[in-house]
Amino acid sequence: MHGLLLLLHLLGATIWTGGHLILCLTVLPKVLKERSVQRLLDFESAFEKVGMPAIALQVITGLMLAYRLVPDVGQWFNMANPLAHGIAAKLLLLTLTVAFALHARFRVIPHLSEKSLTLMAWHIIPVTILSILFVVVGASFRTGWLY
Repeated sequence: MHGLLLLLHLLGATIWTGGHLILCLTVLPKVLKERSVQRLLDFESAFEKVGMPAIALQVITGLMLAYRLVPDVGQWFNMANPLAHGIAAKLLLLTLTVAFALHARFRVIPHLSEKSLTLMAWHIIPVTILSILFVVVGASFRTGWLY
């Protein structure tokens, strides 16, 4: 079961992080150069169909994997337990990602215009960095970087 959970988690991470890297490194520069709201909305619309299920898969499998590592959920934030470092870091990254996503969805995107594209970029770039950090922290469960 652990292998299947890990595989699904990694597939979700690949889609989520890869999609954000494409958005940040190829789509966003063109959007900002051309001031093209439509180009951004087109990408977001296409990516949302695979990106949202990917992040949902990551959350579900991530919680299941964390529970398998540390079955006492109360210990997930006990920094005396080295495994808690990675679990707490992942949950913090998730909280930050959700905060950026909610702010973008309800405050920025409804009023998206050529003038607010820079504000949207200030959401895209941090979420991309957070997605990379998710991968780094996840790798640390095998490498021991966090403990």
